Amino acid sequence: FDPIRREIARVAMEALLKEGRIQPAKIEEAVDVARKDVAQIVRKMGEKAAYDANVPNLHPDLVTILGRLHFRTSYGQNVLWHSVEMSHIAAIIAAEVGADVAVARAGALLHDIGKTVSHEVAGTHVEIGIRILQKYGVSEPIILAMRAHHEEYPYETPESLIVQVADSISGSRPGARRDSIENYIKRLTDLEAIATTLHGVEKAFAIAAGREIRVIVNPTDMTEFETHTLARTIATTIETQLRYPGEIKVHVIRETRVVSYAR
Repeated sequence: FDPIRREIARVAMEALLKEGRIQPAKIEEAVDVARKDVAQIVRKMGEKAAYDANVPNLHPDLVTILGRLHFRTSYGQNVLWHSVEMSHIAAIIAAEVGADVAVARAGALLHDIGKTVSHEVAGTHVEIGIRILQKYGVSEPIILAMRAHHEEYPYETPESLIVQVADSISGSRPGARRDSIENYIKRLTDLEAIATTLHGVEKAFAIAAGREIRVIVNPTDMTEFETHTLARTIATTIETQLRYPGEIKVHVIRETRVVSYAR
């Protein structure tokens, strides 16, 4: 479940409701405007986080990727501000024990960077994060510091252990996290993943708190009759692979648009 897409939808819906005209053309226009507005928010959030954490000289594109964490939560805790908080904790610990403060700060701030695209790319968020940091020229000591925070990699430097400790402190403080939101997001993600793996499916959207899924198919790849089979296949797969209360409604939508121009 893409939190950026959710925010774009929220902004677009608010604009449509404010204007009072909800038509297909207006919806597409509102989504385009919302997409640009959210992109600006993402960039500003990334810049603010890097400034607040006192981690300068990051690649501009990496700062933008960092800003996407503003719309991501982990057990109810905002991941971006969890990372900023971690950065401060890591810096204090590093100063106390004589480790590299700058490396500890940056490693803590960037430790969850892989979560920004974890729904789009194969691999754990740590592995994805390592690839992102390497792509944007982040130094090896910082990568070593961030990659061990879930113990997928060994602690090779003092800063790597400091980042792990800071992660535990920030995540475990009273009131920081709760379990229900994470499970909710996982249910939505799993629902969409089941549909998007099937032939002919262009997009899938889990809605109504995961009680309904709308699947959009390519009309050139699928007949009307085949949509009935697809709906039953998705429903059967959900029944066998997921655990959920009540029932989940499956909508398969096959839409053909015809456009012509009078000149």
